[in-house]
Amino acid sequence: MNKEKIGLAITGASGVRVGVRVAEYLSGLGYSLEIVVTRGAMKVAEYEDEIEPGLFKEKLSQTGNVYDEDDYTSPLASSSSVPSTFIVAPASMKTVAKIALGISDNLVTRAALAVLRLGGTLVVAPRETPLGVAELRNILALAEMGARVVPLCVGFYHKPRSLDDVVDFLAGKILDAAGIENSLYRRWASRSP
Repeated sequence: MNKEKIGLAITGASGVRVGVRVAEYLSGLGYSLEIVVTRGAMKVAEYEDEIEPGLFKEKLSQTGNVYDEDDYTSPLASSSSVPSTFIVAPASMKTVAKIALGISDNLVTRAALAVLRLGGTLVVAPRETPLGVAELRNILALAEMGARVVPLCVGFYHKPRSLDDVVDFLAGKILDAAGIENSLYRRWASRSP
């Protein structure tokens, strides 16, 4: 049983493994995925996770259809077939800026802008620190345009014990913003005095 189609873009910011985890989880739930991988994402995966570009795309292809950022044969290239939910995780600040300014010069920004125009759910997970005025303005512009912004900031109330726990927390927060129920991290539970 396939659920609705969801778009996912993994761009060239640190933390591509968060995007991979989102893809794995959604695929496990039965969602049909259309995934865009940028050249920058493949370089980051090679550097951070020591995964060769071909193997990185092969791993992702086990979770959905994978497209290069300039592959306009993808269904994501047309507003007539973009999914109602599109996630950009991690989002490089270049990608954030292009979406905020309406520059649709690759498949990622084209799909993201189409989803916004159609009133769909765009979740953008920027990964950068510290943030300057330019970055903050672009993030604010995304929020004003209707995007749900989930900075890849680690929480500690779930008491992470491993890097996988941190990745699951971030992936879970992204899915929360997309309105997708998940059990990737332990939820906050207040303690009675």
